[in-house]
Amino acid sequence: MKTALIIGGTGQIGLAAARNLIAAGWSVRLAQRHGARLPEALAKAAEIVALDREEPGAIARAVAGGVDALIDTVAYDEGHARQLLEVEADVGATVVISTGSVCCDEAGRTLDEAAQTGFPRFPVPITEDQPTTAPGPATYSTRKVALEQALLQGARRPVTILRPFAIHGAGSTHPREWFFVKRILDGRRRVPLAYRGESRFHTSATVNIAELIRVVLEAPATRVLNAADPEALSVAEIGRTVAAIYGVELDLVLLDGAPKKRVGATPWSGPSPLIADMSHAEALGYRPVATYQQSVGAACKSAEALAAAGVPFAPYLATMFDYAAEDE
Repeated sequence: MKTALIIGGTGQIGLAAARNLIAAGWSVRLAQRHGARLPEALAKAAEIVALDREEPGAIARAVAGGVDALIDTVAYDEGHARQLLEVEADVGATVVISTGSVCCDEAGRTLDEAAQTGFPRFPVPITEDQPTTAPGPATYSTRKVALEQALLQGARRPVTILRPFAIHGAGSTHPREWFFVKRILDGRRRVPLAYRGESRFHTSATVNIAELIRVVLEAPATRVLNAADPEALSVAEIGRTVAAIYGVELDLVLLDGAPKKRVGATPWSGPSPLIADMSHAEALGYRPVATYQQSVGAACKSAEALAAAGVPFAPYLATMFDYAAEDE
């Protein structure tokens, strides 16, 4: 039986990957710094390993004896890349989650600096050959570029880097769908959307990322792959999809142009599209297991449950519920 160690194993991508690999006959260990309570069915099928990756030698101890696959869902910078390279002799193949936000456009603009330099304008679709921003410690994306480059330049064993875009799935503490879910729960039906609700920021379901992980482990190699859903829906289409889950209809107020005083801003809004090309993954035999419409219900219900339990969400979400400004 093949063995996999998943770092960040109890997060949204880790849990989805664990379920998929177990279903495919793998033995799975979930490594997490803080103990987490697993769903009952998964707790019976997987092992939890305590891991503080910043402790010297911690990852080496976790892979002692060797594993067929090491999946790192939370690697963040060049230091984390070095940790993975240090243990690669004991690992059959490594899969690391990066982000589509590493890409920059012809003018060097990225999502991280969009407020200062303007929103990037990417080709449609974005391929894995799209230039990236410079590596460094300055932002989330520059750190991810440093991670990618260190792995691609230093790896002697197969390593696949996956670039998801707007991730959604159960267990997320930054659920973009909360933009619509909270309004629905609050009884709000009129929802303003900037750019006439036509913005497209390609979504990435954790169940699809998990399936791509399984596929690349069947054919190990060193490469970079996009990881996105089969279709890039517009913000308006996302809103109608979420509304259908709750059995309501929304009155989408389609505003021309950019948000004004944040009215109409959403987690997917932008003046130009971000759509990922998935042809390289498909050439390996990857096929998505779900559309956004089929998979997003889990993200919505999870966000609702986490909010009810008082779990804090990413701070940027809190800026998107100025109802008084909307009503003006």
